[in-house]
Amino acid sequence: MRKSLLNTLISSTLLLCATSLFAQSTGPAKIEAWITNPDRSALFQKQPEPITFGTNGNRRGSTIVIDDSQEFQSIDGFGFAVTGGSAELMMKMTPAARTKLIHELFATDENNVGVSYIRLSIGASDLNSFVFSYDDLPDGETDFPLAKFNLSQDYKDVIPVMKEILAVNPAIKIMASPWSAPTWMKTNNNVRGGSLKPEYYSVYAQYFVKYIKAMKKEGINLDAVTVQNEPLNSNNTPSMPMLPNEQKDFIKNHLGPAFQAAGITAKIILFDHNLDRIDYPLTTLQDPEAAKFVDGSGFHNYGGDLSAMTTMHMIRPDKNLYFTEQMIVEAPGKQTIDIASPVKRLIIGASRNWSKNVILWNLAADSLNDPHTNNGGCPMCQGAVTLGGDKVSRNLAYYTVAHASKFVRPGSVRIASTNTGDKTVAVTDDEERPGSIRVTTIENSAVLPNVAFKTPDGKIVLIVVNDTYSINSQRIQFRGQFATLRLNPGAVGTYIW
Repeated sequence: MRKSLLNTLISSTLLLCATSLFAQSTGPAKIEAWITNPDRSALFQKQPEPITFGTNGNRRGSTIVIDDSQEFQSIDGFGFAVTGGSAELMMKMTPAARTKLIHELFATDENNVGVSYIRLSIGASDLNSFVFSYDDLPDGETDFPLAKFNLSQDYKDVIPVMKEILAVNPAIKIMASPWSAPTWMKTNNNVRGGSLKPEYYSVYAQYFVKYIKAMKKEGINLDAVTVQNEPLNSNNTPSMPMLPNEQKDFIKNHLGPAFQAAGITAKIILFDHNLDRIDYPLTTLQDPEAAKFVDGSGFHNYGGDLSAMTTMHMIRPDKNLYFTEQMIVEAPGKQTIDIASPVKRLIIGASRNWSKNVILWNLAADSLNDPHTNNGGCPMCQGAVTLGGDKVSRNLAYYTVAHASKFVRPGSVRIASTNTGDKTVAVTDDEERPGSIRVTTIENSAVLPNVAFKTPDGKIVLIVVNDTYSINSQRIQFRGQFATLRLNPGAVGTYIW
């Protein structure tokens, strides 16, 4: 049945590409372009002259056909993890400099990049200065009623920074993820490794409930939580492995019912680890009583292939997919910027494989990639911005997200656009019989990597990567009109009409 449906969709795409040449539509006239060039001559810079659409459809060659009648997943947003370390550095800025940076990053007006999704850590991550939970106790003590629960360190950095962000963009989506339970709940009584003791499953579920309610009291409403960051990784400080059946049990019998009883509406997202282990979330999703509490699955890109998300969608199209973490770094002071690779891999790749969001790791670090924890922190995790007091440097991850976040606003929907290998149709005049046409099927082996969206206000956004060494342009088609996009080798363009 699925194969038949897929064949129908392919046939429909091919037919629509052919018939769109004859569509009676005036279509758009101008395309706005924002470009990043690999030589840094333009860094997410609006081009002074718009690109003009026309009706000349007779030239041959690969063409990106954009079809807004075919819609896929809706988009929640693009953004970064606001780690404790990021917030710590931002709190060391003067209030005026911090306000300016937050406005640049999160405001949605003409001159800013409009980051629309944030990931927080529940307690410390490996990009905090030190490890803490919200219920730390002396060795040998327990706190089943969580009477000593307190947001502690977050009051000093994450919460004030989040309040400033929400003042600029109150609609921003927020996801939160734990790196570890409090040590007294763990088998090894240690911040690194170990596992959650079964007798504390219900207590730990209430830990989530208390966190969500405490953040809400501060005006910070969570859209989603993941159950455990990297549950198959015991090498971070902090970390807490959680096997597939353990996570299924925790959700089915403890976390899901606890959220339901407390009226918590935050989505529960499975897994939050690499693409090479889709068996992990499927273990929970195959159990109807566990799956009913789950919105979808989250993935990192440190192992496996992004196509695994499409496989997940094919198996469970009723459950959503989220791209929750990827680190992107570049050498400080580098004269060029390798923008094509991360935009192709993550913004285009994750979106084309059904992800509702893209979150990069992380927002801010200093010039030494600090702060991070010892013995399991990340010494190479560069921020999207590098902060040194009030000095701000913008890095590769900043521009990667900007190419999507500014224009692909939450509520946008991915639409069909020609991918490498897709078949489209060229319609040309018959040289010997004027007024007659010839039809040729083309397999687009040379089309540039791209993804297209339709925004809530009806605009079309097309993101294109020139990952070649020689091609300098790409032809596009929309509703029977054509345009040529000029794009240098190694460059990225975001086009809006």
